[in-house]
Amino acid sequence: MFGRPARFVARAPGRVNLIGEHTDYNDGFVLPMAIDREVTLVGAPREDRVVRVHSLDFDETLTFGLDFIPREAAGRWGNYVRGVAAVLRDAAFALTGFDAVLKGDVPMGSGLSSSAAIELATLMAFKAAGEAAGRPLDARLDGELAARLAQRAEQRYTGVQCGIMDQFIATLGVEGHALKIDCLDLTHEAVPMPAGARIVVIDTGASRALAASAYNTRRAECEAGAALFRAQTLRDVRYADFVARREGAEGPVMLRVGHVLLENQRVLDAVEALKRGDLEELGLLMSHSHQSLRDLYEVSSDALDAAVDIAEGVEGVYGARMTGAGFGGCAIALTREDAVDALREAIEAQYPQRTGLTPKVFVCRANAGASYRLLDAAAG
Repeated sequence: MFGRPARFVARAPGRVNLIGEHTDYNDGFVLPMAIDREVTLVGAPREDRVVRVHSLDFDETLTFGLDFIPREAAGRWGNYVRGVAAVLRDAAFALTGFDAVLKGDVPMGSGLSSSAAIELATLMAFKAAGEAAGRPLDARLDGELAARLAQRAEQRYTGVQCGIMDQFIATLGVEGHALKIDCLDLTHEAVPMPAGARIVVIDTGASRALAASAYNTRRAECEAGAALFRAQTLRDVRYADFVARREGAEGPVMLRVGHVLLENQRVLDAVEALKRGDLEELGLLMSHSHQSLRDLYEVSSDALDAAVDIAEGVEGVYGARMTGAGFGGCAIALTREDAVDALREAIEAQYPQRTGLTPKVFVCRANAGASYRLLDAAAG
């Protein structure tokens, strides 16, 4: 593409959230895992302060200088790249320009966090470019700091006031494990996934056009709920106080509060179930989570409900739920290994009849977080 050998490969995974939806921006608990679908950048450093990235998926080339980084129209993939460059520059990291080709197999707009994958792959590319050029970035640009800067990039350059979960798991995912994250202080614990469990992703093919605006609305409702209980965030609200106050209370704010408080407890229970290898209990918690997201948080959809309903009707499926912001995108199912084919057949046969949409079904495994490696320049 650019007429010279590549010097680095940078990559970052998508994710599924096993349980703990819409709790991260309320300083709650989440249990995501990085998946074996990712965004990859292959590139080489430049001597000037220019970044050129060609997306094979969109057949578009993005070019900008590091001294002036404009936004594009909303929804453009380039904003994630630009946003990361801008926040790194503003945080006083000395960036090296680069040329790169970008390719991803995380489904876009499906609730598997392709945005965080682009952000962290871009951040890794800046680290790789600097090292390849003999101008390595400060070693502090790792782990929690990398996740926070990527989160800031998304908030500033796309307008979605996302929590920290997606960027955190894309950075610190552990192969073969889910990651329990306390979004209050970002303490985390890797929890092994049982050998006999499979996570099946059902891409509903339904648009998530409402997700961004509704996400910001839900966040505002949660802030209103915290204020109602004189708390900084919903993490500080006791369930007993909520129960005492909800009698006779109407309106969406109390529904949102109820979901978040119950969902936080479900995450803690799910971690213990995983540690025991109790897949039936974990599946039940996932099903309860979906019901809460549908009825209390009101972010499910007919397509997501249909996918979950079909999945839960298959023998060997322990439970299913929507994952991501909602209104479309993906559902996930926890299933026995020997039930995967039956689940796929049921979704492919029944889902189009119920929704008129064509689903995609795939199994994912727990992957490692973002990384990069340098290539031998002599080898081309």
